Amino acid sequence: MKKIQLILVVTFLLLGQLSIAQSYDIVIKGGHVIDPKNNIDALMDVAISNGKIVQVAKSIDAKQGIQVVNAKGLYVTPGLIDLHAHVFFGTEPDHYLSNGLVAVVPDGFTFRVGVTTVVDAGGAGWKSFPLFKKNIIDNSQTRVLSFLNIVGEGMRGGAYEQNEQDMDAKMSAMVANQYKDIIVGFKVAHFSGPEWTPVDRGVEAGKLANIPVMIDFGGNTPPLPIEELFMKHLRAGDIYTHTYTLLEGNVRETVVDENTGKVKPFIWDAVKKGVIFDVGYGGASFNFTQALPSIKAGFLPNTISTDLHTGSMNASMKDQLGVMSKFLLMGMNLSSVINASTWKPAQVIKHEELGNLSIGGIADLAILNLRQGDFGFYDKTGYKINGKQKFECEMTIKAGSIVYDLNGIANPIVVKSKK
Repeated sequence: MKKIQLILVVTFLLLGQLSIAQSYDIVIKGGHVIDPKNNIDALMDVAISNGKIVQVAKSIDAKQGIQVVNAKGLYVTPGLIDLHAHVFFGTEPDHYLSNGLVAVVPDGFTFRVGVTTVVDAGGAGWKSFPLFKKNIIDNSQTRVLSFLNIVGEGMRGGAYEQNEQDMDAKMSAMVANQYKDIIVGFKVAHFSGPEWTPVDRGVEAGKLANIPVMIDFGGNTPPLPIEELFMKHLRAGDIYTHTYTLLEGNVRETVVDENTGKVKPFIWDAVKKGVIFDVGYGGASFNFTQALPSIKAGFLPNTISTDLHTGSMNASMKDQLGVMSKFLLMGMNLSSVINASTWKPAQVIKHEELGNLSIGGIADLAILNLRQGDFGFYDKTGYKINGKQKFECEMTIKAGSIVYDLNGIANPIVVKSKK
């Protein structure tokens, strides 16, 4: 009798362990999953455990989930990646986007729009990067990566960004190699003048560290030719940001000929070469008059990004979902918009563990509502287009934990500690 009782106890314990092993931390039910890497665009359930994606299937038993998320009528995507933002926030009023007040604290402006990874675009240079890491990167829930400015002082504005003597390719590459997991490229920005030195120093650093360069082409009168930039200075995989901008004063060449309204022929050569075209919307770096003919001609951005800072988020840009909504309105299809905000930027920065919902991968997800209604979308000039839909974030999951839940669609909303 005791032997039978012992067998029953052991069996009960084993079944209990099996039941625990089969449970998931989160089960997302009934959502439309869009995962460009894995060619998924269908109604699917997603299961998450221990910060990882463990199952993507047509039907997963909700009873297996400690938390269950009702995603019916919503889109489930990888966590969004904002490739161009400014999050080196600080308290120095004269430091612009490098430990200054114009940059923003990442966690306040990422999760609420589905962004789980943000790349600071040049706020820190090799001299200031340790401070950026200590103050922002190490203290943010958001995954913060960096394009290191080729200027050692970083994006401090004014004369600092014009100092060619502070554009040190070797020191920049050395710091990038020291922080390989965080520094994903170099940034060249805001230089005014006819010299190619900043670009060439950035590309030199990129070669030394084997990472791409993002170019915010500065200004000059007459403008430096972007055909020469693309075909003679940049490599395949290097990034041209602020693609669809028309600046006043004829200081930067446009991608669309203003007289003919056509995409310039050499743009297609640059696309074929492998130059990456990034939106980098910003406060003054997007014009519908450049974007609309580009999209119509099939010249689509590789990556959709915000150029987030206090000047852009309170102007026409708003946020990552606002920019994505505009490109959807202009004719980019839904899957392509999601790809340009998830998997493609992950590839560009060589962090292919991000931007996808592969089994065993990091459980970063955005659950989005495509709201229907009457919405107005405008650019810096006041050019306005009316649309019938725009993205809204219902939930953001970072590394397997719910970090934003707009309408309490998780059940239970809070998992109580068993202690």
